[in-house]
Amino acid sequence: MTSPMISVVIPCYYSEKMIGKVVTLTREELVSNGYSYEFILVNDGSTDGTFSEIQKLAEEDPNIVGIDCAMNLGQHSAIMAGLNHTRGELIMLMDDDMQTHPSQCMKLIHALEETGDDLVFAVWEKQREAWWRRAGSAFSTWSMKAMTKRPKGIEASNFFVMRNTVRDEVVRYKGPYIYIQGLLFRATSHISNQEVKHFEREQGQSGYTLKTLIKLWSTILNFSMMPLRAASVLGSVLGIVGLISGIAVVIRKFIDPGVASGWPSTMAALLFCSGIILLSLGLIGEYLGRVFMTLNNSPQYVIRTKLDNRDVS
Repeated sequence: MTSPMISVVIPCYYSEKMIGKVVTLTREELVSNGYSYEFILVNDGSTDGTFSEIQKLAEEDPNIVGIDCAMNLGQHSAIMAGLNHTRGELIMLMDDDMQTHPSQCMKLIHALEETGDDLVFAVWEKQREAWWRRAGSAFSTWSMKAMTKRPKGIEASNFFVMRNTVRDEVVRYKGPYIYIQGLLFRATSHISNQEVKHFEREQGQSGYTLKTLIKLWSTILNFSMMPLRAASVLGSVLGIVGLISGIAVVIRKFIDPGVASGWPSTMAALLFCSGIILLSLGLIGEYLGRVFMTLNNSPQYVIRTKLDNRDVS
């Protein structure tokens, strides 16, 4: 049996000094293990020399596809652009900073072949990220577990290998709010983890800020109605509590006409309930806004330039 072709998707963001090394080392790993390959390198709106480096790589190797996005719409949009141009039986997603190190990619590929699963996520022996990134990831993980059909005991990351059947389902999604892990969990439940070593970033710093992490987390709303249901339940509970409290106040007033009415507590209750109402309205507005943007055909990504010589003989 011949080994399947591996499509390697790498979103690139200000990585002109590193992307060549990432591609070279990954290609060596794949070829030495008997796999054919293709690389889909997506420049996610970088304004340095990242796309120039991608262009050089594509000119040297016809199995390297270069995509230059017209604007930065986020890493997950760049990943979706890459997935739409893959042809391999297996698809591997990597970062461009050597933290998802090429030396570890065969562990994921072998794990997928040995388990027969559709998707294998890398998990780190020891994470090398800032504490606030780890805290944000933990909160995102908890949210996904609570609001989606994520399998128990599975950890997600941006270093994984999947079969093309999963890819085909993921790229069917046409909405502008993309959360790759959410789409993966919607496509299959045959998922496993493989422990790998997490390396230090070799240059630059993460493009993720607290603002972009919050924006990314909000895309979880695309995959669950639970926030709206939770708001309904909370509103019902507060309504019942308010009704019982009102009856208790009336009874107490009949028993002791001189009891104080409790203006401060009334104001506190009003402020609390008003806050819950505004929060619920905000959630409804967010859902309606996302529906509007989807119906308005907002783009997932915009390709400025594409270099693809795979079919050139």
